[in-house]
Amino acid sequence: MNEVCILDGGMSRELLRLGAELKQPEWSALALINSPDIVRKVHDEFVAAGSDVITTNSYALVPFHIGEDRFWEEGAALIARSGKLARDAADACRDRKVLVAGSLPPVFGSYEPQNFDPLRVQKYLAVLVQNLAPYVDVWLGETLSLIAEGDAVREAVAQTGKPFWISFTLADDAVQTSGAPPKLRSGELVEQAASWAAQSGTQALLFNCSKPEVMRAAVGAAAQIFKDYASPLKIGVYANAFEGEQGDAAANQGLHETRSDLDDDIYSRFACSWAEAGATIVGGCCGIGAGHIHRLRRVLRG
Repeated sequence: MNEVCILDGGMSRELLRLGAELKQPEWSALALINSPDIVRKVHDEFVAAGSDVITTNSYALVPFHIGEDRFWEEGAALIARSGKLARDAADACRDRKVLVAGSLPPVFGSYEPQNFDPLRVQKYLAVLVQNLAPYVDVWLGETLSLIAEGDAVREAVAQTGKPFWISFTLADDAVQTSGAPPKLRSGELVEQAASWAAQSGTQALLFNCSKPEVMRAAVGAAAQIFKDYASPLKIGVYANAFEGEQGDAAANQGLHETRSDLDDDIYSRFACSWAEAGATIVGGCCGIGAGHIHRLRRVLRG
């Protein structure tokens, strides 16, 4: 098993745990506005837990969450704040190098591939990229539901000179958890996404914000495509802990419940299976906290 790079976990539940107010539609962006000190504390806790990479809290800094007017009036300052908070936390670590990943979310909504607008996406991504660039080591296009979203991220960061990773969210309904071929939430197969990734210039293909049960098959499918292409791309996974189906609710409506059966031990067992299948970047998404990451590092790097 190759040495695994440890990511951080989900930001929002940790913000709630530490006392930040979160409500829809702003969600985690509200903490940047009202309690940036708690955002910094979450970063610090993930670093202390053993994360090699921490991610900027910029996921909700798009009009889908904070509104069009606020995005253009306050977005640049909030995005820069999210970058600086992560950078300061990473630089405060004295015993090892911690990288900062700049989160580039799906601009038109999580799990909403039908809303993707190729004619408008770059004007929003440009604001994120410009204001995060001074603080990040690597770009992370994450929770993307279709290949075109990944290609938009590739285009947006092309002139920055920084490496980029692409992370797709997977369909995880009962059919998929029963063993159907892994696919993105758009319906595109993981094999198609991996073929695109192998030719895109990205350094890593990841899968995130889906149930742990569907991740190993996706890793295996991607690994086979990369073998066929003789591609050196890394594969990563950071699953969520959502309870039940997510397909019938918009991403900025309500609060999804998290699973009670997915403790740090169970999650680390899933992580070991991903590493065995070929993943060399592992962390957690929604509902996966600092305790899970601490356990991951002990098991995968211990």
